[in-house]
Amino acid sequence: MSLARSVALERIAYTLAAPVLAAAPNIDPQSPVNTVVVLAGAACGVGSLYALRSDGKAGRWLVRLSPLTLAGALDIAAQSTPGWGWDAALAAGWAAAGCLVLPLSRGGRRKVRRAITAPAPVPQLAPAPQPAPAPADGDALTRGVRALWERAGNPGRTHVVKADRHPGMPHDLTVLLRASEPGRAISGLREADVAAAFGIAEDRGVITLSPVAQRAGRQGGPGWLEVAVTPDEALRRRTSPSDHEWWADKVGAAAIRGSVFVRKVRNDARGVTYWTAHLPDGVAEPRIDKVALCKAMKVSAEDGVVFVTVAGSDILVSVWDDSPLAKVYPATRELLTPDAEGRWVAGYLPSGQPARNRVYTDRGAAHGLMVAPTGGGKTQLMSLFVCADANFGAVVWVASQAPDEKTTTLGRFVDRQGTGELYMVRAMRAALALMEIRAAMVWADGLLHDWDPKLPGCPYAPLSVYWDEFLTAAREGVYGPEIMDNAEEISVKGRKYAIGEKVAGQSVYVQDGFTQLLNENLRELCIPIVLKVAPRKVTAMFKALGIAPEDIPEPLPRSFSKADEGRIDRIMRGEPEPPSNANTGGVGWIVDGSKPEVMRSLFIDFSQPVDHLFPETITHLTDHEIAELTKRDLWFDWQNEPPRPGEFGPETNEEDEDDDGAPRRGKPRTGGKGAARHDAVTSPRQALAAIKHLTGA
Repeated sequence: MSLARSVALERIAYTLAAPVLAAAPNIDPQSPVNTVVVLAGAACGVGSLYALRSDGKAGRWLVRLSPLTLAGALDIAAQSTPGWGWDAALAAGWAAAGCLVLPLSRGGRRKVRRAITAPAPVPQLAPAPQPAPAPADGDALTRGVRALWERAGNPGRTHVVKADRHPGMPHDLTVLLRASEPGRAISGLREADVAAAFGIAEDRGVITLSPVAQRAGRQGGPGWLEVAVTPDEALRRRTSPSDHEWWADKVGAAAIRGSVFVRKVRNDARGVTYWTAHLPDGVAEPRIDKVALCKAMKVSAEDGVVFVTVAGSDILVSVWDDSPLAKVYPATRELLTPDAEGRWVAGYLPSGQPARNRVYTDRGAAHGLMVAPTGGGKTQLMSLFVCADANFGAVVWVASQAPDEKTTTLGRFVDRQGTGELYMVRAMRAALALMEIRAAMVWADGLLHDWDPKLPGCPYAPLSVYWDEFLTAAREGVYGPEIMDNAEEISVKGRKYAIGEKVAGQSVYVQDGFTQLLNENLRELCIPIVLKVAPRKVTAMFKALGIAPEDIPEPLPRSFSKADEGRIDRIMRGEPEPPSNANTGGVGWIVDGSKPEVMRSLFIDFSQPVDHLFPETITHLTDHEIAELTKRDLWFDWQNEPPRPGEFGPETNEEDEDDDGAPRRGKPRTGGKGAARHDAVTSPRQALAAIKHLTGA
């Protein structure tokens, strides 16, 4: 039987050292060998005393030092004994004890080993902790699930406690798990591990991991976990979800994040479905993804059939069968007659609600601002305003930069109507003069008042003045500066004297002719309506109106007709595409407040008689007002009469006549601030000052 090398060497050392220990003290007690043995024994004796004072390892050190300590003691004893007999016996005993005890070989190991005669043990890995013995009880479902779980290697080092099947769902169940080692928290268990154990797809909503609350008769906490495996329920939710489930998966998760479904209402008569939802407490106003919302509703974002209204934490989504903006809403006398609050219907919102404008505010007469590109329905919209003012009993003057069919037709139902910059200037001068005249007109109580529609005894009727294509007229070389100045002054003072100013044009930009003050006054005292504009101009247009960036709307679709329907069939049959029909005239935004809303304005068919929209009688100025205007040489035929001598400055000499013999216009006699500034430009510096005034810089 083989011995360990350390054991063999230690035994040889004891055998060879025994004769030396017996002979050294007897031959010569002063020899170096004897001295070394004595000193080594003394040193080991001191080390043994020190080891006794230490903690934990005293026994091991005493065993290691014992051979030399005993050798030193044996040497000292041999010096005091006579003869060799006792010395040899003591040395032999020392050697035998060392070979048997092996203090050096055994004292050098950290752990107690088997006897040297036994074979060295084969090193083995520590066995993994075994799970607690699983109870043999449980129904067939629990035992089957437990077998599947153990086959998968007990994912997450967990054990199946119980499994329950969901009623009516053959493959859905809830599994209660606990950690295999008591007192350990479950960690590292993933949905993919559960899906692999049960052999199902890891789809969204199929596997749910939930914490377990403590209750009577059962522990809870991080050492427990409840796993819901619901492939049947997930399939049902994908194929036939409830309205709540559909909203949560399609809308609440992407289009209007965080919203919770409330109810769904269908209106067959109007062809619209209303979806209402709300935001939980603490959720800010949502950022609505219109494209994702239309995708969820299975419609195209270009069809213009989905509209969202947010009111605080409540949300209304209107989904129309056909775009409400593609419908035609005929104008009626009833809709165009202001109510007791001065409001009348200008069109309809996508929600089906009427979009209302007004003829007066709590600060006096209301102004008006109508913006639209050519062909966008601006004159149609202005006609609605004219009808509303006429039905309110106001005196209406319509001044257009150029003649057209609609304004000419309106002329039969208003006090005055004409075209051209000259006509517009004369109308403005008369309106400015009426402010002075009305300021001195006594009311029924014998006092003077600022106009109030609810205060009885007013001696005059409201006056509503319209400037169609205002920006074009304002850029005209001769009358343009005065038109700008007069319009600005009317916007500032007119409200107190029942004079409302309605401006229609293709822009609201200051650089296009508006002064900043005129823009601000109109915006404050009116409900602007902006009809369809080019997509690239939407942001700048509403920014000029003072709309906050987050409230600027998206551009309108190019068309509200589903032109793409049937296109594939037409291509296969080789048929041409139908003509393009934008059908967006009269569609735009009404800014009743801080946020624009999409609207479709009412439609007046000028190919048919429009008498039914107007009152039977036309309201005119009072005799007193006409007499005062006549005194000021401001009441005459503004349209057909050429400039009167001195009307726009002193009479000219013959050399100042134009090529056609007409006198050149000079400075205006009254109200001509703009013309005076225009004529006074005689240097580059004055020209720069005039440009800054025109642009509001």
